[in-house]
Amino acid sequence: MTEQTYCDRLVQDTPFLMGHGRLSEQQVDRIILQLNRYYPQILSNKDAEKFRNPKASLRLRLCDLLGHLQRSSERDCQEFYRALYMHAQPLHRRLPSRQSLRNSDCTELDSGIAIHELSDRGPMAFLACLGLAAGLALLLYCCPPDPKVLPRARRVLGFSPLILDRHVSRFLLAFLTDSPGGL
Repeated sequence: MTEQTYCDRLVQDTPFLMGHGRLSEQQVDRIILQLNRYYPQILSNKDAEKFRNPKASLRLRLCDLLGHLQRSSERDCQEFYRALYMHAQPLHRRLPSRQSLRNSDCTELDSGIAIHELSDRGPMAFLACLGLAAGLALLLYCCPPDPKVLPRARRVLGFSPLILDRHVSRFLLAFLTDSPGGL
């Protein structure tokens, strides 16, 4: 499958963008202003005034803007998507062309920014796990090699996998199997 150009994507996304309530008047105005101020070769002052005319309905202005961009070059469509990303990021993520790119396992054409999700357990869970790991490391490091003390510590650690998570229990069981005497 050939790569989809920005103009092709704009044709595919136009019905979605024209949907009622997708883009607010302020978002459309910001996109028009960005294309006019930073890229006057994309939208001249005359075009920007026409697309920002408050007497015309938002739907008509948006339809005219998208039609103008579809007749423009590939770079103009790319700059529209950049402006849409900056001013309407949640809408940009839901575009049909982006959904089809994700479904077909293509690389992203836009910015390529990866979104990393953090664990929902929070910082206290992290600190608790870190404290547990540090405590166990300290216990193993400071535990004297006295043969009488070590078996008792091994018994306590032998029952702790019943309480702890399976990832921690693997390390504790590995500690138990290292000793020749076991429990």
